[in-house]
Amino acid sequence: MIDKFEIVGLIAAILTTSAFVPQVYKTWKTKSVENLSLTMYIIFFIGIMLWLVYGIHINSISMILANVVTGFLALVLIFFKLKYKNDIQK
Repeated sequence: MIDKFEIVGLIAAILTTSAFVPQVYKTWKTKSVENLSLTMYIIFFIGIMLWLVYGIHINSISMILANVVTGFLALVLIFFKLKYKNDIQK
């Protein structure tokens, strides 16, 4: 059974992870990566992977789910930044 603090964690995970969806969608639609910092997203992705390891270690489903999804979304933004970096002046 999931305890009440894990439920709070799941709600937090949904809110914080879903905050990335509009940025990924906007970047995908516009192909504009001019205002995205590659360095920031790489550091952020590494941090997310460390949180994922920690979530696995403490067996927290909310941390695991949030960091898997957020890590994927951060990777998508990194991919877009690398793919569209030469399209900035177009």
